Amino acid sequence: MILALFALLALSPEDPAADIRTLLTAQAEAWNRGDLPGYLAPYWHSDELTFFSNGAVTRGFAATQARYEKRYGASKDTMGQLQFTDLVITLLGPEVAAARGRFRLKMKDGSEPTGIFTLLLRKANGKWMIIHDHTSTGS
Repeated sequence: MILALFALLALSPEDPAADIRTLLTAQAEAWNRGDLPGYLAPYWHSDELTFFSNGAVTRGFAATQARYEKRYGASKDTMGQLQFTDLVITLLGPEVAAARGRFRLKMKDGSEPTGIFTLLLRKANGKWMIIHDHTSTGS
């Protein structure tokens, strides 16, 4: 029995970087479906969540959600198509990580906002969640 448990653990080792990549892939897929609640699901649902973007500071999940709804709407027609690239995941501890990368958003009007981001993530109750997002747009 104990050997079977060790064999199972050896076949499915925990890989936090892979888990975070999976989270970000699912996030982009939700965005591309026009599913804003699905995109926001990995964000910390707390008043302590912080979102920094282009000189503005947004505090709390509700305010972050309102910011996204105001800027992008909540449908496939208004949200465009999101792609994350150049991802680098750095473990800062057993339950803390940073994710850095680039985003490209293809909008229906032909514009393509792009920029870079840094996310701080914390693992709680077996799940990774975004506790801080710093996103900068530019060319």
